Amino acid sequence: MRPRTAAAGIALLVALTAGCAGHGGTADGSPSATPSGYGEMQQKVAAAESALTQADKDAARDASR
Repeated sequence: MRPRTAAAGIALLVALTAGCAGHGGTADGSPSATPSGYGEMQQKVAAAESALTQADKDAARDASR
């Protein structure tokens, strides 16, 4: 019975490894330094931060009136 359990465990490990292996990264298996779309995401974050800063300035100006 134990050889069957061991074989099932090995088969599960192989299936999980094969299923997770194709999700990006570099050819040597290490994760890539920057994910796809990272530059666009940085631009959106910068734009959101800029808008938040402007909203804070506007609110401060309105509060002082």
